[in-house]
Amino acid sequence: MIFRQLFEPLSSTYTYLLGCEETRRAVLIDPVIVAVERDLVELSQLGLTLTHTLDTHIHADHITAALELKKRVGSKIAAPAFDRLPCVDIGIEEGTPFQVGSIALQPLHTPGHTAGHFAYLSADRVFTGDALLIGSCGRTDFQDGDADTLYKSITEKLYSLADDVLVYPAHDYKNRHVSSIAQEKKCNPRIGQKRTLEEFRNIMANLNLPYPKFIDYAVPGNKLCGVCPCDLPEKLKKYCQHMSGSQQG
Repeated sequence: MIFRQLFEPLSSTYTYLLGCEETRRAVLIDPVIVAVERDLVELSQLGLTLTHTLDTHIHADHITAALELKKRVGSKIAAPAFDRLPCVDIGIEEGTPFQVGSIALQPLHTPGHTAGHFAYLSADRVFTGDALLIGSCGRTDFQDGDADTLYKSITEKLYSLADDVLVYPAHDYKNRHVSSIAQEKKCNPRIGQKRTLEEFRNIMANLNLPYPKFIDYAVPGNKLCGVCPCDLPEKLKKYCQHMSGSQQG
């Protein structure tokens, strides 16, 4: 499998490019609209054809590039069926593998950050979206988030994977690229170290995080598979402007 981890610095988002060496077909997991040109250049340099985009959930901090890439190169939009988005071509469900050439992804419904959140397992690695981060986890105070549900998703589903499975999150804010299930179970200060549910509830209830500055525009836009709002304030327009640099993780 051809694999690239690409970083978008404005929202600190990791996009993952997975390519089949035999068919030269590729999928982008969690593409960001400001990085469309970067992703297309990367695909071209690798001699790959983008056939699908795949989102882990409805994002609140950036606009997905799913619709833009479909317009540009005809790639199909795959996303969790749970959210029932009419713009989605392929609804992802747990128990039904997602296949692109020789690449097989096993969808895992991991709600708690959002109700429709999914992670994707591929052999020795799992793409955990915003559910499980490196040394952290997604917040649970918006988009039908729920601390109890996230605790169950991580401890019963993600932590049940083999210890040596690599953890590739949708975000990192400290220049970290990859972890492992064993590392997170042992060291994650929010939901590792054998934290109890009650301890986790208290941690999540006292994060005191600011209201996401882009959420009121990102969520409606992402429910349309990636539409930038026309009424975007000047200070937020950079979230819909394309970048050209190829920052790799």
